Amino acid sequence: MDFSPSPRAAELTAAVREFIDTHITPVEPEIHADIARRRLAGEDPWAVDPRITGLQTRAREQGLWNLFLPAGHEGPYAERYGTHGGTGLTNTDYAPVAEEMGRSFIAPLVFNCNAPDTGNMEVLLKYGSQEQKDRWLDPLLDGSIRSAFLMTEPDVASSDASNMAATARVEGDEVVLDGRKWWSTGVGHPDCKVGIYMGVSDPDAHRYLRHSMVLVPMDAPGVRVERMLTAQGVYDEPLGHGEVSLDGVRLPVENIITGPGRAAEIAQGRLGPGRVHHCMRLIGLSEMALDLACRRASGRVAFGKPVVNLGGNRERLAEARIAIDQARL
Repeated sequence: MDFSPSPRAAELTAAVREFIDTHITPVEPEIHADIARRRLAGEDPWAVDPRITGLQTRAREQGLWNLFLPAGHEGPYAERYGTHGGTGLTNTDYAPVAEEMGRSFIAPLVFNCNAPDTGNMEVLLKYGSQEQKDRWLDPLLDGSIRSAFLMTEPDVASSDASNMAATARVEGDEVVLDGRKWWSTGVGHPDCKVGIYMGVSDPDAHRYLRHSMVLVPMDAPGVRVERMLTAQGVYDEPLGHGEVSLDGVRLPVENIITGPGRAAEIAQGRLGPGRVHHCMRLIGLSEMALDLACRRASGRVAFGKPVVNLGGNRERLAEARIAIDQARL
């Protein structure tokens, strides 16, 4: 198989790389340091950093915006919201672009290609009603709001989503939400205005027809962000991962995406491209880590020789190179 990037993918990958090297890399360490400083000083570490906002404006001006939009589904949104060339990308074209973004922790946010917003926007694009698109998809594509995804639960093995206990009961012209979610990515951002919630709407149906996805305004009565969670001691500002409780949240039935019982179907459509995006960003991060390791091993001297020549370090670096190449394929 030929994995050579198309001309457009090669052009965009080079443009993203140049943007990161020129505009993001020089300021990213300062942004992370300021977040840590604000947290230690008791200040708000979740506040929107104007440097990120400025970078987003510059990226949008260069057409490096919403590059995740899938080919054939972008409709008028690609032209309206600055996508390069006015059309979306195939997964194979977007993959090397996502890999390049993965070399920076803030680059996906700068290009409006960060999780979970990309997946949520794809859900609205493919499955949302026009009213849902007008209310939530447009501002998400514009970058004026952020979103969260509410699926994983603390009391069940959520790697199998059919285990979830949270409910989304249809009562007349309303849907009532009750449950507790955690690792809900995005809820820490001050501009997070909507979440996509998954819950059981018909416990007696087939296991893949029991659940519904519902658009939840984060300021709806009964929605509460209980706490933000750390991963390896890091809160991952400015997006973060939180524990969210929903207690008797009543919303119009029109907030259900596609209709009751369709959540498993939607989830598969969301995860298809989403997993590729995640994996390619992580491969980009792995490339950066290997590059740093090689520089350190070559430049650091111990016992009269470069560290790379000590023990089995050359072999370890070679194995890392092979593992990354395997993962990319």
